Amino acid sequence: MKRAISLLLTAFLIASCGDTAEPDSAASAGAPEVEAEKLSSTDQFQATSVDFGPREEMPGAALYKEYCAHCHSGTVPKAPHFIWLEMMTPATMLKTLNEGIMKREAEALSQEERRAVVEYVTRAPADTNAVVSLPYCSDGVGGFDSASPPAKVGWGHDTARFTDAATGGIDADDAAKLKLKWTFAFPGALRARSQPAVGWGGVYAGSQDGTVYAFDLETGCVRWTFAASAEVRTGIVLTTPKEGEPLAVFGDILAKLYAVNARTGELVWSKKADDHPSATLTGTAALVEERLFVPVSSLEVVAAADPEYPCCTFRGKVLALNVKDGTQIWEHFAIPDEPRVTGQTSAGTDLMAPSGAPVWSSPAVDLNRNRLYFGTGENYSTPADEHSDAVIAIDMTTGERVWQRQSTSGDAWNVACMMEDNPNCPPENGPDFDHGSSMILVDLPDGKQVLAAGHKNGTVFALDPDKDGEVMWAVNVGRGSIQGGIHFGMAAQETTVYAPINDMNDTRNGDILDPKKAMPGVSAIDFANGKVLWTHIQEDICSEEREFCDPGVSAPVTAGPDVLFAGHLDGFLRAYNRTDGELLWEYDTAREHEGVNGLVGKGGSMSGAGPTIANGHVIVNSGYGLYFHEPGNLLLVFAPEG
Repeated sequence: MKRAISLLLTAFLIASCGDTAEPDSAASAGAPEVEAEKLSSTDQFQATSVDFGPREEMPGAALYKEYCAHCHSGTVPKAPHFIWLEMMTPATMLKTLNEGIMKREAEALSQEERRAVVEYVTRAPADTNAVVSLPYCSDGVGGFDSASPPAKVGWGHDTARFTDAATGGIDADDAAKLKLKWTFAFPGALRARSQPAVGWGGVYAGSQDGTVYAFDLETGCVRWTFAASAEVRTGIVLTTPKEGEPLAVFGDILAKLYAVNARTGELVWSKKADDHPSATLTGTAALVEERLFVPVSSLEVVAAADPEYPCCTFRGKVLALNVKDGTQIWEHFAIPDEPRVTGQTSAGTDLMAPSGAPVWSSPAVDLNRNRLYFGTGENYSTPADEHSDAVIAIDMTTGERVWQRQSTSGDAWNVACMMEDNPNCPPENGPDFDHGSSMILVDLPDGKQVLAAGHKNGTVFALDPDKDGEVMWAVNVGRGSIQGGIHFGMAAQETTVYAPINDMNDTRNGDILDPKKAMPGVSAIDFANGKVLWTHIQEDICSEEREFCDPGVSAPVTAGPDVLFAGHLDGFLRAYNRTDGELLWEYDTAREHEGVNGLVGKGGSMSGAGPTIANGHVIVNSGYGLYFHEPGNLLLVFAPEG
């Protein structure tokens, strides 16, 4: 069964590399010269897929069972479950054993034995990671521009994801003239999903191996790097507290939150957001003056694939922290009641409930009502309750719940439901229709405010924040699926709300979906009346050779003056006219590019994070080697020609 779970996880985490193309000569324009060995993206992807033979026959199998399994089986708080360890890079895990938090536990193992354990867990060579020189800025951190602070737009500040002309400097005319200025290839990565942030003349972005980079916006040279414990999935939030140095705040896959000095990259504080072994941070924290509101999610949904795993005990929540030192102000669980044993499965494993309702989107802030709005995902175990697939409003000062409204009832689901006769699949076997898109507070011409809520079933709801989330109207702009419908995030400009639609036809979970009902692309909705202004359904340009290529939009979209930017799962970044959805510009990121760090990387599907517009630039990540999408490892920076 362990091997079956491993194969399932491999299917979830690995996708094909797709086609290759000649490197774009504009990729390093304006960037400093660096001396670094050039490694193709194909080389580095192949380095993670060496044939080790049967997993349980590997030298590290017995060592892992003897020294590690008793803590990393999901039963020890703070010890990441095996599914998380599989996602770590060999270099990061080996460093943890040699000099990190597991150094003491690994003392009995020789260096060769440690490498064997790492290779068993990651299924990748532990001593062949490419070492690429970084193009550090000649003035080091001296390029920090205190006169150019970060704008309070985008995740972390404003869930509307709209950037005005003064802040972004990109309108519809500029969008049509965009050219690639520089790109960076994240070493050893199959995905790039940390939302970049811009401030003080720099670009801040996290990576799969846990490295957070501060780049110079103009040239791409590196000011500093910071090593988190594992993959950084959240966006980077930039702020300057009333007292002290400017901060960059972000979270990693092990549910650890960090605040580092944005000027130097030095750690200011860190905090574990949740002790559950499967907890993680996916959604970007929301910042309000000196307070951080941190959404907490998990992948216990995957751990449940093991029929010997007692499913399930995680509950989604939001934490309120002091941004200066990370001290906790309050915590609010999406499911108020703690889980308990409710019975046993047919395999004799304890059944635990209630569980689930993860929070994996950035919370929306309502200063007028002193409220915070966030969405939840499905229950992991039966019985499904009223807290899953819901929109929840809480008081920002106290953390107490004000109201909640459920969109889909009876939704209990976990990965066991993708396996035949797995007793951990709850009887509901629900559709997994999360509210994964951040809520957006929209101001109407008559002075009233309405809450826009996107759903994975393809529906956009208009909720009344003054009537406990009562549905004012709803419009369906997609067919929906386990991967959306509306997945990671909408955008809004004045009363126009843009809804990205994934509508992937083959989600590999056994669902039979009607491709004729799919609407992959983007729709614009007038929130004053619920009218759909326009819909752009993207033509499928994917070739048969690109098995994991899709036309839809899973990533959040970003709006500028009269233009909308959307990163598609087919690897294209596209710009649309606000008025009618006409395509203004597009760029194929799913090909090889030479980065300023001398590494030849490759783009792929775009998801998890969307485009950033700032200071006359458009910045985007490309590559999403998860859930049957195309991998990649690029950060791309565009600017209008001339």
